[in-house]
Amino acid sequence: MRGGGASLEGEYDVAYAWRATAILVTLTLVVMYTEGMLVPSLPTIQRDLNISTADASWILSIYILMGTLSSAIMGKLGDMYGKKRMLMITMITYTIGALITGFSTSYGMLLVGRALQGVGMAMMPLAFALVREEFPPRMIPQVQGLISAMFGVGMAVSLPLGAYVSQTLGWQATYHTVYPFIVIEDLMVYLYIRESRVRNPQPIDWVGLFLLSTSLASGLIAVTDAPTYGWTDPLVMSLLVLFVLGFGVFILYETTIDHPLIPINLLSNRNVMASNIGVALAGFALFLMAQALTYLLESPKPLGYDLSILDAGIMMIPMALVQMIVAPIAGRVIVNVGARNLTIIGSLIAIIGLLMLTYTSFYGLSYVIGSMSILAAGISMVNVAVINILVFSVGRRNMGLATGLNSVFRNIGGAWGPAVAGSLMSMYQASVLISLKPLFWITLPAKFSYQLMFIVTAVLYVMAIIIIVSLTREIFVKGEIRALEV
Repeated sequence: MRGGGASLEGEYDVAYAWRATAILVTLTLVVMYTEGMLVPSLPTIQRDLNISTADASWILSIYILMGTLSSAIMGKLGDMYGKKRMLMITMITYTIGALITGFSTSYGMLLVGRALQGVGMAMMPLAFALVREEFPPRMIPQVQGLISAMFGVGMAVSLPLGAYVSQTLGWQATYHTVYPFIVIEDLMVYLYIRESRVRNPQPIDWVGLFLLSTSLASGLIAVTDAPTYGWTDPLVMSLLVLFVLGFGVFILYETTIDHPLIPINLLSNRNVMASNIGVALAGFALFLMAQALTYLLESPKPLGYDLSILDAGIMMIPMALVQMIVAPIAGRVIVNVGARNLTIIGSLIAIIGLLMLTYTSFYGLSYVIGSMSILAAGISMVNVAVINILVFSVGRRNMGLATGLNSVFRNIGGAWGPAVAGSLMSMYQASVLISLKPLFWITLPAKFSYQLMFIVTAVLYVMAIIIIVSLTREIFVKGEIRALEV
């Protein structure tokens, strides 16, 4: 255990840290901009490639699946061979994937590109690991706040712009606009980011990697296909059973070998466990809420606001801007407020926003935007708190593994969001007469389905509060950093 973060400043290059911060913050912005533009383009892609809605869902799912698997191993490889080296590999892979995606002429080609982009998703946990390892401890909360803010900025820019470019120039053009920025980021990281100083050389646990990959792939495929085929479908149920059993076998196997893929002391660390469960719940809540908001804004009246894709994206901008403002502030105050307290405050604010959405979602767009903005403030606080709980609870030798594992849990939680949302919307539906020529009826999610999804999301944040309070040991005490490292 080390304490007194201020005393550790001397072993770090503060000037370099701020230069690297600018690069890593921009990297986050570019990635979120690229990924955010895809969402409003999905209907266009579906029409152009003549694919079903279930097929279109795999354009997102393959990205999450490959990102989850790559995060599980790339963090470990970063600890072994250097985090910058692995960061460059993932960034180049992402660049190639983006090129293939943007020039795709078939569904299969598009999935290959998205899969390679998913492998590149591991760049984000590696970037977080580099921040913790190479930056002065008292800078880290601020930097994490700035990085978290870029998620909001990227979405604020990409959602309306992606919709506009897709509608006017075609969905491929959305990717063509980002190639220069991706390449520039590759060069900036290569030229100006230093290699990590700490190594943790050990043999790769290939058996453990196989067991973990099989388990995660089964679970993610199951929850992705569940809304289409039903939760009681034999294949879906079999995959869910394989996920649970496979993960159990993986944990048991890891306890029996000398060099496990995931060290048991890391799994048993209370703060690591709390942050991973918390981020899984947050990912679940975020994707569930996002699915509900998308349908609420774009569904025809009276079951929605009948907005175009572009207008729906514009309505999301205030939410993203709030994240951009609140996240850096949270990063500055967390040392004095405490990570646990910030989690509680953020979760309570998020719950207030969700309850407002539950009861005012059909009062008018101004109510929806206001509620979304309050929700975004809470989400930003929780994200900053959780990542700081994690990075100050793990030693430098396991930092890449820990941040990669955190991404795995986030993706697992995120995969459940759309699946549960799809199921709830299928359970509670209503029919609306559309005034076109000829008149026809369309089945849409009922008002109650939106309310139920917002309530479920609020419950998830209540669970996050309980877990953080009951498990976490505070890392910020009286304005000082108390690193609880394993």
